[in-house]
Amino acid sequence: MTKRIMCFGDSNTWGFMPLPQPPTGRFPRAQRWPHVMAAALEFPVEIIEEALNGRTTDADDANLPVAGAGANGLAYLPAALASHLPLDLVIIMLGTNDLKPYLNRAAPRIALGAKRLIDCIRTLDGGVGTTYPNPRVLLIAPPPPGRLSPYFEEMFAGGHAKAQALAPMYEGVAKLTGAAFLNAGDHVETDGADGVHFSAEMQRRLGEAVAAKVRVLLG
Repeated sequence: MTKRIMCFGDSNTWGFMPLPQPPTGRFPRAQRWPHVMAAALEFPVEIIEEALNGRTTDADDANLPVAGAGANGLAYLPAALASHLPLDLVIIMLGTNDLKPYLNRAAPRIALGAKRLIDCIRTLDGGVGTTYPNPRVLLIAPPPPGRLSPYFEEMFAGGHAKAQALAPMYEGVAKLTGAAFLNAGDHVETDGADGVHFSAEMQRRLGEAVAAKVRVLLG
């Protein structure tokens, strides 16, 4: 039976091609980590890419061209989930954009945002007029920023230290909520020219690492 997996994330899930400064484009479908993951699995899967550049866990960011519920992950998630039921698994990789200094978020508050996303999935209870069970959840801690280009250095000033604290906090959130956990920083680094996004090679490595986790969860 085909497994349906939603990947809920930001620009690194969307496939943002790193350049020192935007605008840029998107990696081809086969190079984006959700589809690398799907190709590596031994069972059929249907991938739903719910990814948006600039998305946070649960913070509003009025500085984005696409503001409001679209950028606030928690505000957008209930409708996204209900739109795509039934789902076997939701993979969350968010938190990098919460590091922006003007959002004024410490690492524990970002981890709380991740927990609120999991809680939303755990209480979906069929969405709108269905009896589909709640999907399983895999929470991925994003790796810290790398060597930032001048454009992104201003955008993510002070974010590296906060990002390093996220992985153990995300792991704690996963244990508390019964979600599965993966620390992306154990497998990839933000090696793109901007210091925030993945190269094609890192997209590949992350997809393969996530596939190994999903294989255990759904295989």
